[in-house]
Amino acid sequence: MVEPAHLVVAPILVPLVTGALMLFFEDRERRLKTALSLVSILALISTATALLNTVHGGGHAASLVYLVGNWPAPIAISLVADRLAAVMLLLTALLALPAMISATQRWEKVGPHFHSLFQFLLVGLNGAFLTGDLFNLFVFFEVMLAASYGLALHGGGALRVRGGLNYIVVNLVASLIFLIGIAMVFSAAGSLNMAEIALRAESMQGFALPALHVGLAMLGLAFLIKAGMWPLGLWLVPAYSAAAGPVAAVFAILSKVGVYALLRLALLVPNKGIAFGSLVIFIGGVATLVFASIGILASQSLKRAAGYFVLMSSGTLLAAFGMSQSAVTAGALFYMLSSTLAVGAFFLVVELIEREQDAASSVLAVTMEAYGEGEEDMEEEEAEVGRTMPGAVAILGIGFCLLAMVLIGLPPLPGFLAKFAILTALLGPEASVPAASNFMRGTLAVLLIASGVVSLVALSRAGIRVFWAPVEPFLPRITVTETAPILYLLGLLIALVLAAGPAMNLFLATADDLHHQVRYLDAVLGAERVPPFAEAHP
Repeated sequence: MVEPAHLVVAPILVPLVTGALMLFFEDRERRLKTALSLVSILALISTATALLNTVHGGGHAASLVYLVGNWPAPIAISLVADRLAAVMLLLTALLALPAMISATQRWEKVGPHFHSLFQFLLVGLNGAFLTGDLFNLFVFFEVMLAASYGLALHGGGALRVRGGLNYIVVNLVASLIFLIGIAMVFSAAGSLNMAEIALRAESMQGFALPALHVGLAMLGLAFLIKAGMWPLGLWLVPAYSAAAGPVAAVFAILSKVGVYALLRLALLVPNKGIAFGSLVIFIGGVATLVFASIGILASQSLKRAAGYFVLMSSGTLLAAFGMSQSAVTAGALFYMLSSTLAVGAFFLVVELIEREQDAASSVLAVTMEAYGEGEEDMEEEEAEVGRTMPGAVAILGIGFCLLAMVLIGLPPLPGFLAKFAILTALLGPEASVPAASNFMRGTLAVLLIASGVVSLVALSRAGIRVFWAPVEPFLPRITVTETAPILYLLGLLIALVLAAGPAMNLFLATADDLHHQVRYLDAVLGAERVPPFAEAHP
C-alpha cells in the first residue's frame, strides 16, 4: 500500500512520464495519445482527491511533506501538500479533463506534440502548487510557461501568433524579474526553502532585512504579472482570446498560479504578510476589477469578453486577499473555484458559437495536411465532426445562460454563493475587518455588485445577438463529444452548489491555515526522513 506522503510526488511524475512517453510516438497515433492523456488526467483526479481527503479528513495532519532525496529539512527539496495545494491540484485536474476531451475533436490535429505539451503544462502547474522552495517554484513556472507558449501558438494564424508572441515576451521579462528576486532573497536569507526563509526573517537585522524585502517585492511583481493585475496584465486578453478554445479553457487556471504564489509569498514575510504590501495588492485588484468590467462591457467578441472575465476573476481575488482577513479569504477561495470552472466552460461554449468567425479556421486545412491529415482522413473527419447534432442550439443556449448566471453572480449558482460569502465577511455582523478599513470594505462590496451588473448587461446583449435575434441563421454543427465537456463542467458547478456547506468548511479551514503560517512552518521544518530500507525491513 502506498504511503500518503508518497502520493505528493505523483501529480508531478504522472504527467511527466506520460508526456515524455508520447514523444516516442508519431502525431498520427492520435488515438493512443488521447488514451494516454485521458488515463493520466484521470489518475491526477484520483490522486488529488486522495490528497485532499488525507489533509482535510479527520485524524490526519494538515500537511503532507515529501523530502526529495530523503535529505533533512531544510536542505531537502520539499514538496508540500496542504489544503490549499490539494484544492488547486484537484481544480487543475478537473479542468484539464474537459479541455482534453474537447481538443480531441479538432485542435489536437492542427499542430505537433499537442498531447505532450498539455501534459508538461500539467507538470508545471502541479509542481508550482506543491513545491516548498523558491528555486523549484521558478523551475516549475518555466516548465509551465514553456508548454503554454507552444499551446498558445498551437494552430497558427496571424492573430494567434501576434497575441502569443506578446504573451511570450511579457512572461520572459517576468521570469527575469523572478530570477533576480530569488537571488536577492537568497543573498539575504541564505536559503531558498520558504519555511526556513520565514524563520530567519524574524531575526534579521541590518542590510539583510531591506534586501529581503526588495527581493520579495520583485517576486511579488513577477507573480502579479502572471496574475494579470492591471496594468501588468494587458497581454492576457489578446493571448487568451486568440488561443484555441480548449487551450484557453485550461489557461483559465494559469493566472491563478500567480495568485497562489502570492498567498505562499505572504508566508515569507513577518507579521502575517502585512509588510509585503497588502494595500498595494488591494488597490491593484480594485483597478483590475474596474478595467475588466469596462472591457467586458466594450467587447463585441465573446472570446475577448471571456478573456476579460479571467481578469475580473483575478481582480476580485487580489482585492479580497488584500484585505488580509481569514473569512474574506475563504469566500475568495470559493469564488476562485467557481469562477475558474465557469470561465473554462465559457471558453468552450464560445469556441462552438464563434467557430465560423475564428480567424484560425482558414488555416486548419493546411495545417491538418502538414501534420498527417490526408484526403481520406478529411472525408472521415467531415463525416464525424460536420454532422449537425439535434438540439445543438438548445444545448448551447442553456449552457450559455447557466454560465452567464454563474459569472454574473445570480442565485442559486456558486457564483452567487461565493460573492455572498465575501460580502458577508465584509459587511456581516461577524465581520472582523478593522474599522479603519471601512472604505476598503465598502469599495470591494460596491465593485462586487457593480461587476455583476456589468456582466448582466454585456452577457444579455451577447445572448440576444447570438440566440434571440441573430444577424444570420445560427445552425451550429457540433457533436456529442464537443458538448460533453461543457455539460461536465456545468455538472461540477451544480455539484458545488449542492455541496456548498462542506466546500465552505474546507475553504474556511484552508484560509485559517494560510493566516496561521506556523502550521506550515512546523510541517515543513519538522518533516521526518524515511528510514533506510534495511532498517525499515530488517
